[in-house]
Amino acid sequence: MKPITLFCFALILSVLSFAQQDIEKDTIRRTASIEQKNLGDKIEFKANAPILNQIAGAPKAFYTNFWEFGDGTFSKEKEPVKTYKKNREYTVRLWATNNYDTGKPPLTRPKKIEVSNANDSYEDEASMDSALNLQRNSEPIPDEEMVMVFSYKNTKNYTTNGKFFLFYNEAKYKDDNFSLIETRTYHNEKAINDAIVYTSEFDSDVFYASDEDNLMILKAKPQDTTVRKNLPKTLDDAKFAYRNSSQLSFDNMKPNEERHVFYSLKTTKEMLKDTSAIISVRGVYVPEDKYDNHHVKDMEMEIVTSHDPNKMSSNSTFLNYRLVKYKRPKFKIRFQNNGEGPASTIRLETDIPDMFDKTSIEVLDMYPKVKICPKHDVTYSCLDTTYTAKQAIFTFKNIYLPGSEQKNVKEYDSTKGFVQYRLKFSKDFHKQKTKSKTAIIFDKNDPIITNYSTTRFLPGVSIGVKAGYNSFADLKNSENYFIGATISPYKSYRWYWQVELLNSFHKFESNTEIKEEIVDDGTIGIPYTERTTTNRSYSNIDWEIPVLVRYNVNNYIGLGAGIIGTISVSEKQDQSILTEQFEGQGADLFLFDSSTTNENVSESFTNIRSGFLVEATAGFARIGPSLGARYVFNLQDNYNYLQLYAIWKF
Repeated sequence: MKPITLFCFALILSVLSFAQQDIEKDTIRRTASIEQKNLGDKIEFKANAPILNQIAGAPKAFYTNFWEFGDGTFSKEKEPVKTYKKNREYTVRLWATNNYDTGKPPLTRPKKIEVSNANDSYEDEASMDSALNLQRNSEPIPDEEMVMVFSYKNTKNYTTNGKFFLFYNEAKYKDDNFSLIETRTYHNEKAINDAIVYTSEFDSDVFYASDEDNLMILKAKPQDTTVRKNLPKTLDDAKFAYRNSSQLSFDNMKPNEERHVFYSLKTTKEMLKDTSAIISVRGVYVPEDKYDNHHVKDMEMEIVTSHDPNKMSSNSTFLNYRLVKYKRPKFKIRFQNNGEGPASTIRLETDIPDMFDKTSIEVLDMYPKVKICPKHDVTYSCLDTTYTAKQAIFTFKNIYLPGSEQKNVKEYDSTKGFVQYRLKFSKDFHKQKTKSKTAIIFDKNDPIITNYSTTRFLPGVSIGVKAGYNSFADLKNSENYFIGATISPYKSYRWYWQVELLNSFHKFESNTEIKEEIVDDGTIGIPYTERTTTNRSYSNIDWEIPVLVRYNVNNYIGLGAGIIGTISVSEKQDQSILTEQFEGQGADLFLFDSSTTNENVSESFTNIRSGFLVEATAGFARIGPSLGARYVFNLQDNYNYLQLYAIWKF
């Protein structure tokens, strides 16, 4: 082999080997490591994270960090400085979340550190302004691990013993969204074996959400700003809404003490894949065992496939059309200022589908927290809501929202904001999928377009009652009445299917059959004429099974076409045969003998027929009563018929 040939062959092998190595290397999950630096009695932590892969067209990619220090405290700062109170070994954990990055979040192994420079007089700053709080390191991504923090505080002026519950995996979804893989406690919290232990006593030195008897209606999205007292109902409601729970008790909690429990959750592969959906977990905190006073908080989360802080989501991705008339779906628009300076005006141009009444918008919550703008111009911070033909426009005016790239900004949560609102359905809306997105404009910068938030309707089933009359023009003395049921999608808009089962009672007579023949049997010596007259009457019970496609022209007129199968489940036939004998032939006949015989015949599941049909209805085409006419073309002779009916769909 020539040297040049050998060189080319070796070069090709090297290229292929290098390409294979690259492909194999790309399949390895990225990792981030924990680095620390001692600063006297403090330790500075840093994350050594891999280079980000920028999403094309998105704001600049960046990491957000969530630190768990191994002593029951945590931080969301990028590079936190921590002071420990005891000299010993601690396990530090890091969750690094990649924003506007094309890859998965990097994995980080927990790191054990030995602390020898502790400061036992150091006191952590109070971080809670309420008795109960729920936090997470990021939004859930299918088949990824996340950390959730249950924070609780003793607001009493004495030491308390109590319990708390975390409910997860909403029952309204078919599959679980989370599996609990680890619970980390730092204050000797213990699992409760029998969580349903109630008392009948209440602490009178508190403000209650409700004081009517001992009953309280727990709202769908409870808040923890007041103390609630009907613990059995709260727990029953939570057990009805969620399939799984974690139940812990605590002891010797000092006044104003704050504690945190860390839950490592793994999102399942089967979790809800709708990335515009909102899922939730619920926390219940009982500060004292001897009383049923308690706090409740729900934490909503938006399912994501990548971490984009600018997002639109809804709690109404799947709706039961039969039950939505008086519901008010909620939507949430999240945004983050990723600039190098603060934003003073933020404009959210949000699509409002036709099925919703945009004038019914009610703002439920927002950040930055501001007042609703009055109709005249003001100089203070406020949120203004205006409308166009297809949009609602939320505008934060005169605010200060720092940028994530701004100097001296350590807390990335301070650069985020949101608007949560709800609205009513229009008076006349149809069962259609909707899509809406938001254009987010910071000051005079280019718009950032969010994902689509979708709403879909569960199919729903409409059961109908149908009765009427079938007219057979080719049958003698026909009488046919029927009653039956229909099934179709509930309150369909345009095209839909419909299946029916009709039970009909049919009476008719066949045409008279007359037969004459010359008989010469040798008994009377001469030939004679024998006439046989046969009459038959039928009494049938038939099952008809039409399957058709229908189209609602509008709310009052509907058209349909399909196929039909019919079977006689019971057929009774009465047959009368008159036999007459005549002498002579032609017109000169003389009756010399006659006899009549009657026969009754019963059969089942006979007379199978098939055909096709066309129809039209007038009335309430989508739901309610209507009248219809149908013509059935049977493939058998003499069985075409016109059907007139009344139907009521429920």
